Amino acid sequence: MERLGLPFAVAAPRFEEIQPEPGADPARLVTGNALGKALSLLPDHPGSLVIGSDQIAVCGDEILTKPGTPERAVEQLLRLAGREHELLTAVAVLWAPPAGAPADGDSRGEHAVVRSPLRMRPLTRREAVAYVRLERPLDCAGAYKSEGLGIALFERMGGDDPTAIVGLPLITLARLLRRFGVDPLRRDAAALEPGVE
Repeated sequence: MERLGLPFAVAAPRFEEIQPEPGADPARLVTGNALGKALSLLPDHPGSLVIGSDQIAVCGDEILTKPGTPERAVEQLLRLAGREHELLTAVAVLWAPPAGAPADGDSRGEHAVVRSPLRMRPLTRREAVAYVRLERPLDCAGAYKSEGLGIALFERMGGDDPTAIVGLPLITLARLLRRFGVDPLRRDAAALEPGVE
């Protein structure tokens, strides 16, 4: 968010992430989590834009979420090693009228999913264990942090929005924000109020 140069605050959502069930649609799952996070914060921030984001990795038919433990992180890395997979990153932007606004003030929302194809290089168990010990990627879908040492795990990364791989697709977010009248290239007061031109 700092790269966009807009004022922001970080808040922890009160939302339990939806876990994948067999046959779940990955795009629907990641979108549901991003929207759920943003919706959980919207009542506490009336008149503000609230942004939620979520990410999952998909390898074949398997959805990989945050591993949570070092052992699961190592197993995720070994499943991805030497293979193509796709990272799905969803972002949701929501706005509700300020407190005290007329009841007919309309809430608005926009969301998008960004798909990033990646290919991890072959890894030994020893390399996977060493990486997990060094970077502790327990809260990262796919068990890697490409913005850090995790970059050494890859042969190739692709997609239309390279920031999506890190977790917040800034090209996509800037596009969604412009739909609310917020443009990072306009730093005047009007640019920071949704819907004001």
